[in-house]
Amino acid sequence: MRAGNLRPHYDVVIVGGGLVGASFACALAKEAGAKKIDILVIEAIENLASSTSFDARSTALSYGSKQIYSRLGLWDGLADVATPIKKIHVSDRGHFGAVRLNHAEMGFEALGYVAENHDLGRVLNQALDDSASIEFLRPARIADMMPIASGMRLQLEGEQIESSAIEASLVVLADGGKSNLTAKSGITSSIKRYEQKAIISNIAFENAHEGIAFERFTDSGPLAILPLEKLNGDNRGALIWTVPADEADATLALPDETFLATLQERFGHRLGRLTKVGARFAYPLALTVAQEQVRPGLVLLGNVAHTLHPVAGQGLNLALRDAQCLAQLLVAAHEQGKDLGAMQVLLGYVEAQRSDQSNTIDFSHYMTRLFSSTRPALVWARKLGLFSVDLIPVVKNGFAKQAMGLGNRRSKTVA
Repeated sequence: MRAGNLRPHYDVVIVGGGLVGASFACALAKEAGAKKIDILVIEAIENLASSTSFDARSTALSYGSKQIYSRLGLWDGLADVATPIKKIHVSDRGHFGAVRLNHAEMGFEALGYVAENHDLGRVLNQALDDSASIEFLRPARIADMMPIASGMRLQLEGEQIESSAIEASLVVLADGGKSNLTAKSGITSSIKRYEQKAIISNIAFENAHEGIAFERFTDSGPLAILPLEKLNGDNRGALIWTVPADEADATLALPDETFLATLQERFGHRLGRLTKVGARFAYPLALTVAQEQVRPGLVLLGNVAHTLHPVAGQGLNLALRDAQCLAQLLVAAHEQGKDLGAMQVLLGYVEAQRSDQSNTIDFSHYMTRLFSSTRPALVWARKLGLFSVDLIPVVKNGFAKQAMGLGNRRSKTVA
């Protein structure tokens, strides 16, 4: 529900009402049920849901994320608009060997889904507006955050609110990888720069994609084309193309015809002729991991905690698993009468997600490093690796479960 008069104190304040923050708020409210936990979500942008167009941005959701949204009662709003990934095809340009994953072989209706961000935003915004247990304040921002004995004191500001101070037992920062609040708090991150930029766009092509997500590794960096629903008769896909940082601006500025021809040469003809490219954007790539994910009264969630290479499609999906785990632990702690901002509780969350985070970060990072290298030893390693994954059932099954977000799932409890 839209926040009216703010309370002086909340159990949990979530800074950031985007995909991660809103999903966590819904997960916490769902886990709490009738057990009263006062939740406030603060978002700086009035409307996060964009309109439908050829250029609409999209997000890859693993099958595990679909399960999370189903548990939260949100999947019904996405089921008819999310494009199922029936197969995943991983290949290495110029070299033999490939990995082919098929939903039927895994026994699932899909390996994952691709949802346009405006649909995700619409469903999540509606859930926050409709919730009787979540207060949603937008547009507003945090001008200052100060630790106090009982948690955190926040100074709010916004066009529609008077400057106001509130307190929270726990603040969850989910305001993205460029959070100024972490900088103000002295929280630093380790950064491994890939010396690459990701070019993001939607493209159209001659042949139907048949629900196949393509990941293609080239000597200049990996690229992915994810299946999207048709729009105005166009077979459409979401492109993520990594190029060397010093070549990105020139590639971005190419005329459409030249851009498509260059991409066609890199990707091949698995989708027939590439016929159209939409608006293009580029941003630098790095693996960023916060040195601290928790402090007394504070948790980092989503990109502010860990930002991964986008081609493997693991970033949001890991954040959703983090959010589900944190929600379960907080509700269990609340039932036991524990302070939600206590380090004992928050360190329990860090420990519970340590393996999942480590495995997912390593999977994303080292796969990207391996398939971006031109060193002969690594070229041969990935040739053999792709054959091993595709031919050895137990290896292929493990690879598929990691890609589907099912590799590290387990029940979480408070110690």
